[in-house]
Amino acid sequence: MTIRQRITLLVVLMCAAICGIGGYAFLQSRQGETQVRLVTEGVVPSALASADLVSRLKDVQLATIVLVSAPDKLMMEQGKEKLVSSQKQLREAIEQQVGQAAGSRQKGLMEQVEESLDNYFFAIEETIRFRESGKNELAQASLFGNVVQYQGELEQIVDTLRIEKNRDKDEAITALNDNLATTTTTLSVVTLLAAMVLSAVGMLLYRRITGPISRMQAMMSEIASNQDFTRRVPVQTMDEIGRSIVAFNGMIEKIEESSAQVRQKTADIQAMLENMPQGILTVVEGVRVHPEYSAYLEIILETDDIIGRNLMDLLFSGTNLGPDALDQIDAAVRASIGEDVMNFEFNQHLLVGEIEKTMADGRIKILDLSWSPITDASDTTVRLMLCVRDVTELRKLAAEAGEQKRRLEIIGEVLAVSQEKFHEFIAGSMKFVTENEVIIREHPELHAEAVAQLFRNMHTIKGNARTYGLNHLTNLVHLAEQTYDELRKPRPKLAWDQSMVLQELFKVRDMVELYADINEFSLGRKGPGLHAGAGRYLMVDQEHVLESLHRLENVNTANLHELLSAHETVRRNLRLLGTETLAETLGNVLDSLPSLARELEKEAPAVHIVDNGYRVRTEAGSVLKNVFMHLIRNAMDHGLEVAEVRRLQGKPPAGTIEIKAEVSGGMLRLELGDDGRGLALSRIRRIAVEKGLVHQNAVLSDEETAHLIFKPGFSTAAQVTEVSGRGVGMDAVQDFVRREHGSIDIRFCDDRVGADYRQFRTIVMLPANMAVSGEPAATVEGGARQHAIATAAGAQLGNQSGNEQHAGKPQANPAQKEAV
Repeated sequence: MTIRQRITLLVVLMCAAICGIGGYAFLQSRQGETQVRLVTEGVVPSALASADLVSRLKDVQLATIVLVSAPDKLMMEQGKEKLVSSQKQLREAIEQQVGQAAGSRQKGLMEQVEESLDNYFFAIEETIRFRESGKNELAQASLFGNVVQYQGELEQIVDTLRIEKNRDKDEAITALNDNLATTTTTLSVVTLLAAMVLSAVGMLLYRRITGPISRMQAMMSEIASNQDFTRRVPVQTMDEIGRSIVAFNGMIEKIEESSAQVRQKTADIQAMLENMPQGILTVVEGVRVHPEYSAYLEIILETDDIIGRNLMDLLFSGTNLGPDALDQIDAAVRASIGEDVMNFEFNQHLLVGEIEKTMADGRIKILDLSWSPITDASDTTVRLMLCVRDVTELRKLAAEAGEQKRRLEIIGEVLAVSQEKFHEFIAGSMKFVTENEVIIREHPELHAEAVAQLFRNMHTIKGNARTYGLNHLTNLVHLAEQTYDELRKPRPKLAWDQSMVLQELFKVRDMVELYADINEFSLGRKGPGLHAGAGRYLMVDQEHVLESLHRLENVNTANLHELLSAHETVRRNLRLLGTETLAETLGNVLDSLPSLARELEKEAPAVHIVDNGYRVRTEAGSVLKNVFMHLIRNAMDHGLEVAEVRRLQGKPPAGTIEIKAEVSGGMLRLELGDDGRGLALSRIRRIAVEKGLVHQNAVLSDEETAHLIFKPGFSTAAQVTEVSGRGVGMDAVQDFVRREHGSIDIRFCDDRVGADYRQFRTIVMLPANMAVSGEPAATVEGGARQHAIATAAGAQLGNQSGNEQHAGKPQANPAQKEAV
C-alpha cells in the first residue's frame, strides 16, 4: 500500500470527527509529495548536472593537451575531433544549467560561466593555431599559460555554482524534512483526537512513513556532511520514499563516478607532465621554484633537488652569464611576480633566452629558456612559467652545418681563381704573414714604424684577397688591420700586447692555410699548375717555334745578314718565354673594378693600357699586382668623380684610367693617370698641418705637397671605408717599389701652379730586367687596350687554367701551341 492510500484510509476513518484536521493533513501530504518531486526530479538532478560540469570541463582540457602534444597530423586530427565533441558537450551542459538556474546568484554565476567559457575556448583556439603553424613552443606556453588560467577560472565558477546547487538541494531536503515532520505531528494530533482505535493505524503509518523518512534524512545529512559518496541509503519499500531514496542513491553514484573521472583525468594530466620531454617549472614569490614541475626538468638539470630552491642557484649557477646579467635576471623576476603583467613586458628583455651551463662533470649544456607570465583575473602576475629545453646537440649540428657551408663557400671562392694566380696569392700572403710575425717578435714594445709596416702588409693581403673575391679571408684580415690601425694612432686606445697581436696574426695565418689546404687537398690543385709562367713548362705559340726552326734550317750560312736575322728571331722568341702582357699581369686587379665601383657608387671606368710592345716577366707579376692594386684603388676612390659630378663637368659618366709602359734610362717606367679631378693639394696641406707633418706657416711647393701622400698613415679620405681612408695606399706602394730597388714619383701634367686640384701622373720606376721587348708596340697596345676596356666594363672573364683565357687577347689555336 502506498503512502497516499494509507493517508486516504486514515482520512476516511477520521473524517466524521475531525474533518478539518484531516483535510489539513491531506494538504500537508500533498505539499510533501511536491517537495519530494522537487528534490528528486528538480533540485537533485540540477545539482548532479552541476557536478557533472567539472567532468565535462576536464574532458575539454584533456582533449586540448592531447591535441597540443600530438606527434603527427593524424593524432592532431583525432584530437581535434575529440576536442570539438568535448566542447559541444560542455556547452550543452552549461546551457542546461542556464535554464535550471534559480535565483539571481545562480543566474549571475551562469553569466560568468558563459563569459569565462568564451575566453576559455578562445585560448584553446589560439593554442591550436600555434600548434598547427608549427610553433610548438608557443603552443606549449599558451596551453600552460592562458588555457590553464581560464580553466582554473572556469573551474572556480563551476565549483561555486555546484556549491550553490548543493545549498539549494540541502535547503530543499531540509524543507522536505520539515514538511514531513509537520505532517507527522499533525497526524499524531489527529490520531490522538480521533481515538484510541486509530492508534494501531497511526503506529503503522509512523513505522512505514516517518521512520524511513527520518532514517533517510539522517543518512542524507551524514553523507552530505562527510562527503562520503561510497555509502548508499537502504531501500525497504518501493513507495514514494523508496523511489526518492533510489533517486538519491543514483545521484550519489553519479557524483562518485564524476569524482573518479576527475581524479583519473587529473592523473592523466599529471602523467603527461611527468613524461613530456621538456623541462617546465613555475617561479613564485622569492624567486623560488614551485613544487609542481615536469619530471624531464630533473633530466635536463641532472638533479632532483628542485622544489623550493632559488631559481638563480638552481638554473643559473655555473653558466656563462656575468654578475651584472644575473642581477638583472633576478631583479626582473622579482619585479614581475605580484605586479601587473605590464611589468613583465617591460622587463622581459632582461630575461635571457639561452645560456651555457657547466654540469658537475665539466660538460657544457646549451639551454633554451622561454618565459611566460601566469596572471589572475586582474592581470596580476602570480607566477612565471619557464620552459627549459636542452638544445646542445641542436646547436652542435647547426655549428657543423655552418662550418660545412663556410667550406663550400671557400671552395667556390677558390675555384673562381686560376690555379697559378691562387698559388701566387697564397705564397705572397704567407710571405707577408711571416714578415709580420718576425716584426712582432722583434718588438716587445710599441714601435711606430713597426706598426706601420705591419699595417701595410696586412692591408696588402686584404686588398689582394678582395681582388680575388676571397671574402672569408678578407673579413678576418680586416679585423687584424683594425687592430694595427688603432695601434698606429697618436693616442691608441689599445695597449701593445705582443701575445695578443701574435694570436690575431695566427688567426690570419690559419685562414690562409685553410684556403691553401682546400685548394690542394679538396680540389687537388697542388702547386702553381702547368701554366705557371716561368715554371717547368711554358706554353708558347707553335707558330713561333716553327718559324724559328724554319729560319735555322733554311738559313744561308754563307750570308752574314741572314745569320744575324735568324739569330735575332730565335732570340726574340726565347726571350718571350716566361712573360705575359701587362694587361694579363693586372687581369685580376682590373676584373675587380666593377665590384669596387659598385661599392663606391661610381661607374666602372674604362682602362687603357699602352705597353709599347713590352711584356712583363712572370716573376715580377706579384710586385706589379701589389703596386697597381693600390694605385688603381686610389684612382677610383680619390680621383674619379661620381657620375652626377662628371656630367655637370661635361665628362662622360664613366671615368678613364690610363697605364703606359716603356723602358727608359735602364729602368722600366710605368705611368698611371686618370681623367678625374686631380690631386687635392689644398686638402693635403690642411691634413698635413692637422697631423703635425708640416708647420702651419711652412711654404711648400706643389711637388713637396704632393710627396706628403707617401707619409705613413696619410689619407685624404673623408671617412674610413673598406676601400680606403686608413692612410696606407701610397705608403705601401712606395715600400713595395723600394724593395725592388725602384722609385715612385708624382708628375704634374698641367700648369695650374698653386691650384686646389692639379692633374698628375704617378710614375713608377723598376729595374728594366722585369720587362722584355716583344712584338711591335702598335699591335700589343691595341690588344691590351681592348682587354682592359672589356674588364673595366664588367665583362665576365674566365680564369680557368691560366691567363690566356682573358677576353680581348688574341687566342691562338691549341694546335698551334706546344710545351717547351
